[in-house]
Amino acid sequence: MNEVGAALQACWTPPAEAGTASVTLSFSFKRDGTLIGPPKPTAIKVNGDDKARQAYVDAATAALRNCLPLSFSPDLAKGIPGKIFTLQFNSPKDNAKAIQQ
Repeated sequence: MNEVGAALQACWTPPAEAGTASVTLSFSFKRDGTLIGPPKPTAIKVNGDDKARQAYVDAATAALRNCLPLSFSPDLAKGIPGKIFTLQFNSPKDNAKAIQQ
């Protein structure tokens, strides 16, 4: 799953002037590498008002959406549907690991 996290992080562009911020998204994949439903923010640490927070969440969601579909190996594709994963998107850009729950 570290490779999945790295692939998704490659699509991440933090909002301008985000400072030190992060958002964690929770999501699940289908076998074809697309998402089962929309990702859900589970932790948001952004300085500023609601508009700044929403811009950061929107940027993280867009990064995830723009990287899909992912291509899974046949073995991974068999076991991935419905499992919940979390990924933290940080500013400044930082490599994070996808965590399977």
